Amino acid sequence: MVATKITVNNNGPIRVEGDFEIVDPEGKPFGLAGRTIVSLCRCGHSANKPFCDGSHKTSGFNDMVVARELPPPKPKI
Repeated sequence: MVATKITVNNNGPIRVEGDFEIVDPEGKPFGLAGRTIVSLCRCGHSANKPFCDGSHKTSGFNDMVVARELPPPKPKI
């Protein structure tokens, strides 16, 4: 199995590469037609959500990404 790589692009989408499945809230999978690379919308303007259609380029979406450590998860009660 190929590892999945997720890249959050500056001022653009989230790129997902490798072996993955994308499902809706009911667990029904999206038909990806054999794709092993997709881009997911971050700007909220895509007409093809959750997939990117390039709308971030004309919507003024601006978000620079810097990797950081997340705090430890809170204990479940």
